[in-house]
Amino acid sequence: MKRFFIGALAFIGALSVLFVVGVVGLLMLASASKPGVPSNLVLELDLQQPLPEYTLDTSLAGAFGDAPTSLRDVVEGLEQAGKDPRVKSLVVRVGQPGSSAQVQELRDAVKAFRATGKRAVAYADGFGEAGNGTGAYYLASAFDSVFIQPSGDVGLTGLALETPFARDAFEKFGVKAEYGKRAEFKNAVNTFTDNAYGAAQREATEAYGGSLFRQVVKGVAEGRKLTEDEVRALIDRAPFMGQKAVDAKLVDGLRYRDEIYDELKQQAGDGAQFLYVDKYLERAGRPNQTGTTVALIYGVGEVLRGKSQSNPLSGGQVMGGDTVAAAFRKAVEDPNVKAILFRVDSPGGSYSASDTVRREVQRAREAGKPVIVSMGTYAASGGYYVAMAADKIVAQPGTLTGSIGVYNGKFVTADFWAKFGVNFDTIAFGRNATFSSTDLDFTPEQRTQFEAELDDIYLDFTSRAAQARNMPLEKLQAVAKGRVWTGEDALERGLVDALGGYAKALELVREAAKLSKDAPVRLQVFPRPKATGQVLSELLGKNDADNSDDDAAGAQAGVAPRVLEQVRAVYRVGAKLGLTEQGPEGRMLYAPMPELRW
Repeated sequence: MKRFFIGALAFIGALSVLFVVGVVGLLMLASASKPGVPSNLVLELDLQQPLPEYTLDTSLAGAFGDAPTSLRDVVEGLEQAGKDPRVKSLVVRVGQPGSSAQVQELRDAVKAFRATGKRAVAYADGFGEAGNGTGAYYLASAFDSVFIQPSGDVGLTGLALETPFARDAFEKFGVKAEYGKRAEFKNAVNTFTDNAYGAAQREATEAYGGSLFRQVVKGVAEGRKLTEDEVRALIDRAPFMGQKAVDAKLVDGLRYRDEIYDELKQQAGDGAQFLYVDKYLERAGRPNQTGTTVALIYGVGEVLRGKSQSNPLSGGQVMGGDTVAAAFRKAVEDPNVKAILFRVDSPGGSYSASDTVRREVQRAREAGKPVIVSMGTYAASGGYYVAMAADKIVAQPGTLTGSIGVYNGKFVTADFWAKFGVNFDTIAFGRNATFSSTDLDFTPEQRTQFEAELDDIYLDFTSRAAQARNMPLEKLQAVAKGRVWTGEDALERGLVDALGGYAKALELVREAAKLSKDAPVRLQVFPRPKATGQVLSELLGKNDADNSDDDAAGAQAGVAPRVLEQVRAVYRVGAKLGLTEQGPEGRMLYAPMPELRW
């Protein structure tokens, strides 16, 4: 019997070894048969939907290489393609390209690609189709040529900023908003307490929107070789159908997709093939993969305590203070890392979580690792708080920046429940045990304490910002007050140091690390991407962390981000009204972005 068991175990062991060998062999075969880059190609990109800034590596799809193409993927793909003689041109279908800062990042990448002498063509069935296509057309205007179908239009109608106000609705339902803010431009709470734009909010919103509008006008004028006055006049006459768009010099012709592709293929020469930008990047390899190591750390989404995670309902991500802080510690501990590029794309959130990250930025600099921040769509409130201690801050002209302020409060819902015959009674032990209760208003003493807390946090925020930005406190407070600025306006006021995206940030990284202007750098994401096996084990509930830093550097796995898009739409409406996001106690440094219609 013993021999039988020994033989059985040996047989199982042999099968295991053969299985492992077979898997390795299949992987090697797959690697060997991996398609290469065609010798003559046209790059292709579909921008029907906005590109994600970053995707957490906690999803099973991401583990197997099916993560969506990110903004950085496209920027680096075009950078690599510009230097590759096999790539002859670029064709992009433009649809919904995203925020103003994302559009500007893409415009920069396209213009850099064109600067290498290669052609870039944008096309669409139409820009807007009786709707607003300004953002899409703004991106398209950076290309050599722009085409629409004969049935298409150019809805270059300008931009509008929309903010919901729900005070009257809350009153009807018996909900009372007990909120406070610092200072007058901290407009996050106005959705709950007002029924229209007040003077301060209107001033800030008009200034922000006006700055964006000027940027669009300037970009379109430069791209289409028109004067800014001509572009403004065209915007006031838009939309333009078909031939009228050609006559207005907004598009170069009326062509269908097949006609555009046939022309590009003929221009590229014999054997030309089309290849998606992400596939090209996968096969050709990324730029910035050799040379001095620079840590790339992402701070994406609302700032909250704990680990970074994805929100399956909003489709967004959470910047976990613990995760980002641990990434900084890991980067500082790595002797190969000479500098840190911190990519921030956040509307803010938790005060304490923001301070956790800010502290690690400061400690990294004290350890001799310079930190350069590159801002994405927004770095506002807590998003600015985590960035302000860096050596240098880079923003796109359209990046929503600042909102140096604070708000807090609660909804009192006792009257709402009373309408349904539900009454709450409370027995409290401790004078302030009901401080956060949604059943009771603040007592006068609690209100005084609440207001004092807002004063303390605002003073802390502005004092730290003034110190970080090397300006007198009075000067900093004059541009703070909870007000949002575009990156362009923020530069004029000393809140950022330069305008641009990844390319500009890397230029400043080299400078801070005392490298030559063209020195090669190796961008290494921190925390390091997880292996497929680790992702699988974590999805099954296994924790392989050896210590708290390893644990914090991970992220919480969430449901696949493509789930229930219709539910997401409802969720986003609720989020604007403060009904579906985390409670106000976790969002003291938060600046929701106005709804931009363009």
